[in-house]
Amino acid sequence: MDKRVIPVISDAAVRSKTDKTWKEWVTIIDRLGGKEKSHREIVSSLRPYELGGWWEQMVTVTYEQVRGLRQQHERPSGYAIGVSRVINVGLSHAYRAWTDEQIRRRWLKAPALTVRRVTRNRTIRITWADGRTTVDAGFHRLKKAKTRVTVQHERLPSARAAARMKLYWSRGLDRLKSHLEK
Repeated sequence: MDKRVIPVISDAAVRSKTDKTWKEWVTIIDRLGGKEKSHREIVSSLRPYELGGWWEQMVTVTYEQVRGLRQQHERPSGYAIGVSRVINVGLSHAYRAWTDEQIRRRWLKAPALTVRRVTRNRTIRITWADGRTTVDAGFHRLKKAKTRVTVQHERLPSARAAARMKLYWSRGLDRLKSHLEK
């Protein structure tokens, strides 16, 4: 296995769920011709192992990263990143900090964006200022006065753009946390 690629899930965890280590999966997929197959073809070739859809995807993506067929954060539609923070406020306060434009301007240093769809106190879907990438913000009540805010920014054009936006959203959510917890 390529030492530069660190799987998201530990070797022990993948072994406990699939009966094989990452090294064993890489060897198996190599024997199945994985280097010459598309993502979908690799997933299909794993069906006889009865992993279930989620594990088929996880094993395939990790294989592709190990073999240099896919970069970190890369998806078929581009690159995607995710960032989250636990904020010590109730869910409705965290949600309002996104939907109230005046409040949002205080913590989010963002160009114009378009809110496309909202599910009150749960999710917000945004088209980013570039008109091509999308942002999904999710809100999850943890305790009476704690909320996890999760941001997923998708369809980014490159690994470099993904790294830049990961930093952007990390800092943005830090500002949101600071703003709401004062």
